[in-house]
Amino acid sequence: GSAAGGGSALGRPRGPMSIPVEVRRATIEEVIALRHAELRPGRARATACFAGDDAPTTLHVAAVLAGTVVGCASFVETSTEPGRSYQLRGMATRADLARRGVGRALLCFAETALWHDDPRPQLWCNARVGAIGFYERMGWTVTSAEFDVPDVGPHRRMERRPD
Repeated sequence: GSAAGGGSALGRPRGPMSIPVEVRRATIEEVIALRHAELRPGRARATACFAGDDAPTTLHVAAVLAGTVVGCASFVETSTEPGRSYQLRGMATRADLARRGVGRALLCFAETALWHDDPRPQLWCNARVGAIGFYERMGWTVTSAEFDVPDVGPHRRMERRPD
């Protein structure tokens, strides 16, 4: 990749680059408030509830700081392709903690949890265009043209295959 933007965090009064969060499995009840606040602000709470949230195979992950959920991600099993796959949905970090390593910690935890046995499932998501650089740094690849998610904005499909 290009070095453009590589030092973008320099000079920001954000303190250290990463914060010590505890990342763990969670329930939808633990992550829905943050998901709603960060991804669907000003809209009905129901807009932050996604198909598959209650499925027994769904992995919800929370990043916790001082007893408060400050980051979340959900991985919903999708069987649309040969082999297992999981769609990443509802990934969010509390706005004041953005670019501090919370998202990286969430994805690393989830990959370890989902890839613990063979065959390892493929991971995919519909990424907001503004988040594509983050996902690319985490090893994800863009696999579609840009498309619009109504009331949310432009996205592109991305995939993460096991190494």
